Amino acid sequence: MTQAAAADKPRASASSEDAAPGAAAEGKAEDVLRAHDISSRFRTDLGWWGWVVGGISVVFTAYHLYAAFERPYNAWMHGSLHVAGALALIFLLYPASKRLLAVNPSGNRWLDVLTGRHRGIPWYDVLLAVVASACSFYIFFNYEYLVSNQVAILGYSDTDILVATLGVLLVLEATRRCVGTPIVVVAGVAIAYALFATGDRMPGNWGHRGQEWNEFATNMFLSAGQGIFGTPIRVSSEFIFLFLFFAVVLLRTNIGQFFNDLAFRAAGRFTGGPAKAAVAASGLQGMVSGSSVANTVASGSFTIPIMKRAGFKPHVAAATEATASTGGQMVPPIMGAAAFIMAQNISGLEYNELIVIAIIPAALYFTGVFLSVHFEAKRNELKGIPPEELPSWKSIITRIDMLLPLVVIIGTLLGGASPMRAALFGIGTALGLSLLRAMIEHLIPVITDAVKEGKSPLEETGKMLLALLYVVIQMLTSGARTALPVIAACATAGMVAGTVTSTGLGGQLGAGLVALAGGNFMLVLVMVMIACIILGMGLPTTANYVVTATVAAPILYQNFDVPLIAAHMFVFFFGILADVTPPVCLAAFAGAGIAGANPMRAGVSAMRMAIAGFLIPYAFILEPALLLEGTFTELILALGTVVLGMIGVSSGLAGYLIARGTIMDRTLLVLGGIMLIYPDVVVSGIGLGVVAAGVAIQAVLRSRGYKANMDSGDDVHVDLHQDSTATN
Repeated sequence: MTQAAAADKPRASASSEDAAPGAAAEGKAEDVLRAHDISSRFRTDLGWWGWVVGGISVVFTAYHLYAAFERPYNAWMHGSLHVAGALALIFLLYPASKRLLAVNPSGNRWLDVLTGRHRGIPWYDVLLAVVASACSFYIFFNYEYLVSNQVAILGYSDTDILVATLGVLLVLEATRRCVGTPIVVVAGVAIAYALFATGDRMPGNWGHRGQEWNEFATNMFLSAGQGIFGTPIRVSSEFIFLFLFFAVVLLRTNIGQFFNDLAFRAAGRFTGGPAKAAVAASGLQGMVSGSSVANTVASGSFTIPIMKRAGFKPHVAAATEATASTGGQMVPPIMGAAAFIMAQNISGLEYNELIVIAIIPAALYFTGVFLSVHFEAKRNELKGIPPEELPSWKSIITRIDMLLPLVVIIGTLLGGASPMRAALFGIGTALGLSLLRAMIEHLIPVITDAVKEGKSPLEETGKMLLALLYVVIQMLTSGARTALPVIAACATAGMVAGTVTSTGLGGQLGAGLVALAGGNFMLVLVMVMIACIILGMGLPTTANYVVTATVAAPILYQNFDVPLIAAHMFVFFFGILADVTPPVCLAAFAGAGIAGANPMRAGVSAMRMAIAGFLIPYAFILEPALLLEGTFTELILALGTVVLGMIGVSSGLAGYLIARGTIMDRTLLVLGGIMLIYPDVVVSGIGLGVVAAGVAIQAVLRSRGYKANMDSGDDVHVDLHQDSTATN
């Protein structure tokens, strides 16, 4: 949701000093977003083509709203229209290369038109948009033929194979343009395995019967329920698009600013208050924004400067924002739009049950982040913001109605309604509130002034209604643009999933990994964690989950007695954490761009602050009670030991619990904390004793007035060069 998130630049209201970033700051944020978020690299100078793109976008969004009410077509036909519109917009909006976003005309008009070095959209991208959408329309208009006995008996025609070939290749190219190369590389490896990894070419049991290109292409593009039109695209067309549009509507109502003000009012005055408030605000915004990188930039343009002024080092401020924005992808009910696909993947689990289960893991993650921020602030003696500089409770209460759409959507989901119905109710509530606010704040005063001045109130009302119509059109356009990277990623991820399923690669990977680990369950978990982090690098949330759930999750529940929900949550967490895990920690790099910090240093700090996210998945694999797979007593005991363990680990890594620590007590706190998280009475008991020893050492140091002369804990692991902005 990069466009929507970036459009909602938060405005500070804590003080006049913390006013909204100026034009230069906003320009820097846009540059950082385009540098680190490929989905934000779309054309903006479209010329008269802007009318065409805008018209297609409005129709695209309006169709999905209509389809949610009427359900006019079956899932495959609806999915084909979903993909057709998305591919057309992607080729019209996203150039083949970043360099083509800004080109210098040669001066020769016809040469510029031929090479695409002119204002607007090059002819070849228009051609690709037409061909790509035509391939999907082919499915829509030939549906009866494609599901007929003629195809089942005689096979596909040459035209079918040509359409399928073009469809597969153009989906991959569209994904490369708006999502990035990593997922295309993963898909390319899967395709190569399907085509060339036959039994006579691969050692052991790693081969399969092999597939010809014609068979592969038609299976991926012309088969209902698998490949490009498999579960990811079906869920995207039915649920995800509506929730992304819901998020656009929320952000257009300036809910991001409300989240900022609420968080700063609640936490800003405490120790390390600016960072704690940034964690809360970014987590709330990340819940609806759907992109950790975009949310880091949008929220960070406001929160990072405040954290730096409060005394946080630039790399720590960047890491705090990145860690919180990444965690927002784990927060129900949206969970970066992956929740809808997860509910489809886990048989017997309803979506409204899933979002309840996900509450505890998300809460534990943010508890860990808060602890890391708190101990970092205590160690560096950083105070909060004076109460008089914080937003007033009165200003917040007068905007409390902004939460109503979220309350409606969550209440509707928990009440048993379908996600589609809940999204529609949420969108309707948000639009209704926006219209009501516009009438109260603008329309009524305009009419009153017109009457006083003797002017026609109808004329003024008409102008206001036209302005509101323009805003609605902007929302419809932004809704389409926001969904494009998600749709492309789901289509390509569907190819990966289809290949893994059709070739049996998933089972072979599981058997190979278990054999490599010698059957050791903990070692397998570590290997799966590493695999998920690697697979998740550079991928948006939905595609990230589809790939990891297809490749890695079966290793756990097919070879070990791991509940389905635990296996899927395990891979989901670690796939998301790739955004704060060096070397490809895109969210941390984006935050570093805003903070003016060393990117790798920010990445290491973000990984340290997100340490809870690296431990919690092991906890709920070993203790399913954390996912409500046990008794209430088991849940309470597990929560108690996990929270104590996170306190030990977070304080040990930060270098402060009740006093500045030494290497010895910090090591004891970290080791003891990890042992506390392990769900075994004996191990946890020993861990509690180890943590107590670390606390005792710090208590002695504190009584003696010990002052450690060392930099923050994360600096032990990275280059100690100061950031250029450290003195700001």
